[in-house]
Parts: sequence; C-alpha cells; structure tokens
Amino acid sequence: MKYGLSIAFVDPEEYCPLAKAAEERGFTWATLSDHLVYPQQMSVPYPYTEDGKPRFSDTDAFLDPWTAVTAMAQHTKTLKFYTNVYVLPLRNAFHAAKLLASASVFSGGRIALGVGMGWMPEEFASAGQPFRKRGKHADEMLEVMKKLWTGDWVEHHGEFYDFAPLRMVPAPVSPIPVFIGGVSEPAMRRAAKHDGWISDLHTSEELKALLAKVFAYREQLGLSREGYQVQCFNPIDAWTPESHAELEAAGVTTLTTMPWALQAMNGPVSLADKIKSLDDFAAAFIR
Repeated sequence: MKYGLSIAFVDPEEYCPLAKAAEERGFTWATLSDHLVYPQQMSVPYPYTEDGKPRFSDTDAFLDPWTAVTAMAQHTKTLKFYTNVYVLPLRNAFHAAKLLASASVFSGGRIALGVGMGWMPEEFASAGQPFRKRGKHADEMLEVMKKLWTGDWVEHHGEFYDFAPLRMVPAPVSPIPVFIGGVSEPAMRRAAKHDGWISDLHTSEELKALLAKVFAYREQLGLSREGYQVQCFNPIDAWTPESHAELEAAGVTTLTTMPWALQAMNGPVSLADKIKSLDDFAAAFIR
C-alpha cells in the first residue's frame, strides 16, 4: 500500500516543510485541494456533507495548486503530487495545459492531474465558464490538453475549442496521469476511461462497492485493472494495518490521510504537532 498526505487547509508556510517531512517518512504522494473563490451566498448545497455545508470556510487558504507543487518540488526529490481535486472546467484548456507542463518540468515529472467537475454555480460565473456544460467542457479540455502535451503540431475542432495547427512547448517531462474524482454515475464512468479514480470519505464497505463499479465500467470498455490508480481517503472505519491490507486487496493503490485531523477539531495544530502525527502514522503503517 502507498500512502498520501493531504495538505488541505494548512498555513501556506507549512506546505514545503510538510512535503519534506512526508517524503522523509515514506509517503508517496501529497495532494492539494482547489477553489478559486468563496461566494458569500451559495445557491446549491455542498454535495459531500449531510447538512450541505462545505468542509472549508471562507478563511481557508486555497493556493494555486500548481504553483504550490512547483515550490514543494524544490524541497523534495521523490514525493509525487496530485490535485484532489482541480476544478478543471473553471479554466481554459490552454492555460491549464501550460501550468501543468510547467509544473511537470520543475518537479521532474512528479505530478498527476486529479480532476473534479465542480458543484458551485457562482464559482463558474466568476470565472466566466459555463456551469451546465461543465462535464462536456472538461472532457474536451482533457482531449485538447493531451494533444498540447505532446509538444507536436496539433489541431482540434470541437464544441469549445477550434484551432488550426499549433504547438506548445515545453512538453511535460513525462506523461501526466489523469485521475477523476466523484461518486456520481457520470464521474465513475469518466474515471473508468482515464488513469485513476479519487474517492471521497467513505466506509470500507462503501468504498469496496464503488471500486467494484469503476472496475466494472473499465471492463465494459475493454480496459484492464493493471496499472489503474485508486486514490482514496482513509476510510473512517479502517485504522489498522490489517484493514489497509484488505483495502489494497480490493484495488486501492494509495490511501491518503491527514493524521492531525482529529486534533484539528479541537483547535489549531502546530507544525511541530503535525510532523509528530506524521511520525506516529508512519511508524504504524509505513515502516
């Protein structure tokens, strides 16, 4: 089993020391969250909590994840990074492709793109992007971005992008895997077509059922499970090495955690205490 560290909602000054500490303790991945803005009024509930309230507040810092990756990559050598999740259809395909190619160059290819479709109409309005067609937009964006990442002369003629031959350089250092987040039927089907799936917070049994679904969709497409990445948050009922081994057997490749999360419910957690929680987690699960 590989392990990932979520660096969501921490002080920006802690990103680099936490990434370095995670690498030193055997973590494989660090993952970053993403939002552009926090509207004062939201017209729809947050889809991943029972009460519809976001897991984040209007004072939580959301750095641009690819800028943060570039910074953290300078303090690490092997740690890899993915977004959980990057709201891709908020962006322009050319701008996003350039950002990721640049992050790939500066990190030595240690990045993966974790994609979400978004849920907040006000955020899309602020970015001038269509909310109702965000799924189709994102699908075409990925098609365009993968063309641009070849570094060759490419062209495209679609609904959202239409351009004659051009090229974008530099190309990424290595192919950028695409992981899809979400648990809706469209999200699961989309995830099956790409390189991996990102879960939300689930029980172990819920997670196993979702894994069976995404693997069934891959089988329908004639795609193998071999090499497919399943990036999951630590299930809320799996806190022993044995339970993690059971999840690995079910198809999970990486469990992502924030070891200080329970402490944070009682107030701010210092950087020293965060690193101590990494020590404790690594001693129990990684070493």
